[in-house]
Amino acid sequence: MSKLDRLDIKQLRVFQALIREQNASKAASELGMTQQAVSEHLKKLRDVFDDRLFLRKTNGFVPTPFAEELSIGVNKLLNDFKALLAPSSFDPKTISGTFVIAATDYAQQVVLPELIAKLRRQAPHLKLIVRDFEIDKLHELMQSGKVNLAIAFPDYIPDSYPIVKLFEEHHVCVASPNASIAQSNPSLAEVANYPSIIASPSRPNFKGSIDDWFKQFGLNRNIVVSAPCFSIVPLYLETTDSIAFLPSRAIKDLNLIEIALEQSPDKFDVIAAWHPRYNEDVLQKWVVSLLVESD
Repeated sequence: MSKLDRLDIKQLRVFQALIREQNASKAASELGMTQQAVSEHLKKLRDVFDDRLFLRKTNGFVPTPFAEELSIGVNKLLNDFKALLAPSSFDPKTISGTFVIAATDYAQQVVLPELIAKLRRQAPHLKLIVRDFEIDKLHELMQSGKVNLAIAFPDYIPDSYPIVKLFEEHHVCVASPNASIAQSNPSLAEVANYPSIIASPSRPNFKGSIDDWFKQFGLNRNIVVSAPCFSIVPLYLETTDSIAFLPSRAIKDLNLIEIALEQSPDKFDVIAAWHPRYNEDVLQKWVVSLLVESD
């Protein structure tokens, strides 16, 4: 009997659930099976693919490198099977289920309001979960299917992930109208020396995204406050004599003034990214198309 004859769709669904949950009990509950049945299917899969596929850890399983690579192909196969049973045309109004977006604080402010409005209008039965962007857990969350789409900056995304550029952005130096620097025409060195507030949502520290840009001019910034998100920085600027470098689209309609600089920080891209397993997913393609047309 060939390996193909020993493989069936149910085994692939068990494999996909184990990749997603990394726990036999949770996978069994998701599929409506007993844990013993899941173990039997896993045993058959190991025999077919001649790989252990999952290694035991304290509270579940961890996929082998072969299993991680295999999951991309398995997911495509299962999506193809679903497509065979799905209506011939995609109608957002009939779509149900849950779609999970991981977004940076900036993206939650600037990108998601318009996207969510479109999704609610065009796909009223689709439920949305927006979660904070966790750079250290992103691959694990997307590999397991717990996050469908990420909206962030290129440096935050694994190189192997498909991406689409949404738009180009740049930082501007801002302060409260009452800040003393607002009454002067400072040099870049004076700006670097001025008390500065940064947003460090991924890892709490005193390292900002444009520190390297300042170092090109032999300058180090005087960072005095590190905030967990972009949205809170303007409030801190109102109560302190300080400056901040914020993305230009995040400061619209705020009571802040822009400090003119001798040089402008480098521009950067805002992107959407997803795990390769979702390349052929119809819903994924549609959501991404809404994002692209939003700009």
